[in-house]
Amino acid sequence: MGIVHLPTRPMLMAGGVAALAAAGGGLAVLATLTLIGWITAPHVGLGGGLAGALRSAGLLWLVAHHVEVTVHGVGRIGLLPLGLVLLPAVLVERAGRWMTREGHVNGLLEVGPAAMTIALPYALFTGAVAVASRTSVAAPSLWQAVMMGFLVALLAGGFGAARSLAPWRKLARRVPPRPRSVILGMLAALAVLTVGGALLDAISLMVHLGAYKQAVTALDPGIFGSVLLLLASLCYLPNSVIWAVAYMLGPGFSFGIGTAISPSGSALGAVPAFPMLAALPVGQSAAFPAWLGFFVLVLPYLAGALAGLMTVRIAPTPSFEAAPFWGLVTGTLTAVVIGFAAKFSGGPLGAGRLATVGPAGGEVGLVAVLEVGVTAALVAGAANWLIIRHHIRRLKAGHADESGMSGSQAERSGPQDGRVAPLPARVSAPSPVFIVDETDDAGGHRIHVNPWADEQE
Repeated sequence: MGIVHLPTRPMLMAGGVAALAAAGGGLAVLATLTLIGWITAPHVGLGGGLAGALRSAGLLWLVAHHVEVTVHGVGRIGLLPLGLVLLPAVLVERAGRWMTREGHVNGLLEVGPAAMTIALPYALFTGAVAVASRTSVAAPSLWQAVMMGFLVALLAGGFGAARSLAPWRKLARRVPPRPRSVILGMLAALAVLTVGGALLDAISLMVHLGAYKQAVTALDPGIFGSVLLLLASLCYLPNSVIWAVAYMLGPGFSFGIGTAISPSGSALGAVPAFPMLAALPVGQSAAFPAWLGFFVLVLPYLAGALAGLMTVRIAPTPSFEAAPFWGLVTGTLTAVVIGFAAKFSGGPLGAGRLATVGPAGGEVGLVAVLEVGVTAALVAGAANWLIIRHHIRRLKAGHADESGMSGSQAERSGPQDGRVAPLPARVSAPSPVFIVDETDDAGGHRIHVNPWADEQE
């Protein structure tokens, strides 16, 4: 018998402890780094003494949660690095694991309540930090602090709690086949698009390697500055991958009012002296050769095809019209994720010309539905038809073999008179009726044959 861990404290209290530990840990790490910078270089603008340094640490912690900051005389700063979200997400994920080890999560149905008990106090803590970090120079958005703190804690805490239940393979088997097929199909499509976006970024950077070196030389950051510049580039890497995905889908993105970067061409103005921006394609013509541009534009359709194929491969359905519907659901959910990612990957850089930076989330999501969603629906319908057709042929072949075996047995057991030809046994086999059980643990592949289907009619 396995050891059953009983909770040592109520779930609400455990969630509050986990949330405060995760939030306090992340804030302490950034406060330590900020204090080191304040002590070693007090001239960098962390005014207000120790209190000012701590407020700056709070602002940096809020930026790590993707909270916009309004700077006096500049405007809103919303183009924030998505890579920084990894710090609080990892800490909250460990808090979710702790909730499982404490005995508050014993099944998938208990993951949601456990994540909520972490997310609510975490959001309150994030709002309190936003109020305490407000100064006359910089003011973080209070509603964004509460909302983003809640979302980060809910998703990361739920992920950690679910991950502690079982390994990935066993955890996936606990999910019913239909939602499992949709989730895995969506993840497969997102993985293809992410890999394609990363490769596109790498190729573009190699093409513009000379401009990248010139930008680094112009900044002349030194050794310590080069390390900080590398860390900043890594933090903005998820943003650039999402922009590349928007580029592959077709709408592209902008870097300032009146600018556009798309596969058909680019119209750019002056950009900040940040080395990663050297990879932006420049010119009114296409940025890549025709053969490479073809693969760039066809990749979203390949992602949709993979999503539709996995949806019906994991859970086929006997209803021919239902398969395209589930493929469309998978592709649409993928498009929704892409749209929200595009929305959060951009943002304003002040109130001037750079007030619009990044892709348009709604436009990118709509195009993703048309490319990924429709392709997933078509491929799901075709793949499901082939799967059912294959099973029908296999069952008919099995019935034919059984009929032949019965006839041979009847011939051997009949009268061996020599004057009367043996009569073949007449086997009546009903037409196969398929019942796909989508609630079993066989991945949706358990197809039952009802031998009494003709008698029931």
